[in-house]
Amino acid sequence: MTRPTPETLAHTARRARAATEPAGDVDSTAARGAATPAVPAVRTPAPAQVSGAGSLVRSLEALGVDVVFGIPGGAILPAYDPLYDSTVRHILVRHEQGAGHAATGYAQATGKVGVCIATSGPGATNLVTPIADAYMDSVAMVAITGQVARPSIGTDAFQEADIQGITLPITKHNFLVQTPEEIPRVLAEAFHLASTGRPGPVLVDIPKDVLQASTTFAWPPTLDLPGYRPTLHPHGKQIREAARLMAGARRPVLYVGGGVLKAGATEGLRRLAELTGIPVVTTLMALGAFPDSHPQHLGMPGMHGTVAAVYGLQKADLIVALGARFDDRVTGKLDSFAPDATVVHADIDPAEIGKNRHADVPIVGDAQHVIDELIAAVTVERSAGHGGDLGDWWTQLDDLRNRYPLGYDEPADGTLSPQYVIKRLGEIAGPDAIYVAGVGQHQMWASQFISYEKPHTWLNSGGLGTMGYAVPAAMGAKVGRPDTVVWAVDGDGCFQMTNQELATCALEGIPVKIAVINNGNLGMVRQWQTLFYNERYSNTDLGTHKHRIPDFVKLAEALGCVGLRCENADDVDKTIAAAMEINDAPVVIDFVVGKDAMVWPMVAAGTSNDEIMFARGVRPAFDEDDI
Repeated sequence: MTRPTPETLAHTARRARAATEPAGDVDSTAARGAATPAVPAVRTPAPAQVSGAGSLVRSLEALGVDVVFGIPGGAILPAYDPLYDSTVRHILVRHEQGAGHAATGYAQATGKVGVCIATSGPGATNLVTPIADAYMDSVAMVAITGQVARPSIGTDAFQEADIQGITLPITKHNFLVQTPEEIPRVLAEAFHLASTGRPGPVLVDIPKDVLQASTTFAWPPTLDLPGYRPTLHPHGKQIREAARLMAGARRPVLYVGGGVLKAGATEGLRRLAELTGIPVVTTLMALGAFPDSHPQHLGMPGMHGTVAAVYGLQKADLIVALGARFDDRVTGKLDSFAPDATVVHADIDPAEIGKNRHADVPIVGDAQHVIDELIAAVTVERSAGHGGDLGDWWTQLDDLRNRYPLGYDEPADGTLSPQYVIKRLGEIAGPDAIYVAGVGQHQMWASQFISYEKPHTWLNSGGLGTMGYAVPAAMGAKVGRPDTVVWAVDGDGCFQMTNQELATCALEGIPVKIAVINNGNLGMVRQWQTLFYNERYSNTDLGTHKHRIPDFVKLAEALGCVGLRCENADDVDKTIAAAMEINDAPVVIDFVVGKDAMVWPMVAAGTSNDEIMFARGVRPAFDEDDI
């Protein structure tokens, strides 16, 4: 296999860093939700006469952007000329969807704002999926798109699309820039909006003639965001009421969502949990916010959560939701969810509170401040002698954990177990690695059988469930944290959607590692066909087993990667170890696994959490009088 030379691999990085020293970073936690808009600048460049494109690039530099992911095209082309000499590293992706997911992975791994760039029309519309993905998972991303010249807007000009209108429902905010003079202000506002309050994607659409026009660049601009004042600090009365309820509850649960990670509140969460002794469940988006190994951690709730976590929520008398949104994958049939629970719901986005489940104590605020103030209020309650005995509750939950632990059966046909592969991957790569998953069975197994001990070590497409997320998101994560081992756990279906970005990784010197869990099928869809469609397997066989099309090892090598294959359990460890030793090129392992493995436990869609199945045909047995 011919690999790119080291000189080729490092070219972009050298050019990007040659002109300037590294810039300091804005503290992302401190910046979130700042009550008074402030320009998150790290440099103060001198005013200069430039084009609109030059103003755009200088604004990115002033905002401390170190990397953008994109593809040039006609409408955005003027921006690429000043970008050629910029300190900002540009990574040329192979598809705009890859640019968007890479920006998301970068943002999730670093806490910074991820940036992607596309041209007008089809370039911009190819960003719709990653923008929607970032919106659902509250990821700070700025998407910059070129637009046809202002006189041509609305004429159905070549490669024209109303990307502002198209993305209106899936962005936190979006802009159509009208003059070159407003570019610095719009960029500064976009970054501020993306990274503060509840994070989310912001789109900036810039007509080509605005990029070409002459203007004076000056920094910093004055932000104009009337009415945008996210609430950081919760109301003291609500905090005190929540603390009172926590002190008196007999069956409480801390229901932790991704907002705790976004707020950098993981240390506070641990202090609160240990102070109160309350059981903790962490959603799919919050894995790593509370150590999996902690004795108070019941695991992940929801459709494929642990029995203890699902029933802990279901039978709770108090649910304290922190940065979570009561989505359908957690609640199951909503009108039967946690019928006896009083709900304390804390979120920085007031629109989430009461949206799906009535909140008896609504708390609007940043999770870090909410948790810190809860700790203080609970301490006061305990000092006054108030605090419930949770011994019986823990006895019940521990019994569930012991009787219904996560596990799996070895395939009866002797094929390789996908759960075993993923479990060994987590044990060999360890808790410091970053794991990025696609969507489907492999995603659920990765959430179940890898132990997440640290924040920001688990990235996935949670809300939108985007096939094709893993490879480009892993690329972005590796760019953001180059000294960290990054593994993408992908399915053979997901992998075929965006694997072209491995060419980007090979040429740009981004040595990600990809574990393809190749079961020859669209696995989760096949599981549902097995359970709910009488094993009528309509259009789920991908041919990657029967015909080996594509041959993932040959494909990997064609894309400039090292390709490996593993087909039996005896070779799993040494294959993973071999991949861990390769750090100068991307690695793809084709793990050929059995097609009949299923994800358990499972709450079928539209059913109550009371109907959770521990395995096929196996309902957990509960003593209702005890629970």
